[in-house]
Amino acid sequence: MHSENTPFHGGPLDGRVLPVLTGMTGHPPKWYVVPVPDEDGGPPTVHAYRRVPAGHTRRLGLQRGWKYEYEPAGRERRALRWPWSTPQGPAARGSSPQGPPPQ
Repeated sequence: MHSENTPFHGGPLDGRVLPVLTGMTGHPPKWYVVPVPDEDGGPPTVHAYRRVPAGHTRRLGLQRGWKYEYEPAGRERRALRWPWSTPQGPAARGSSPQGPPPQ
């Protein structure tokens, strides 16, 4: 497996550069989660980092790599959305997808 030296900004890992394993596409994971054990034996505190572009070149605007930025709110939870499922927005909840019933 390959790894990429990735800088961390913010949070407890601020200023560190750690080797992060890359996936099949050659990119590090979108989220990097660091569990910190509790001293009293309770549940660990989890710190989350989001992958963002590290910068772009001047001339061609190519991406220079990745870095991780601290997310104090934690990792966002997303539900699976399939193409055949109905929309879940507030406007879609009150109306049927076909429109009003025929009269």
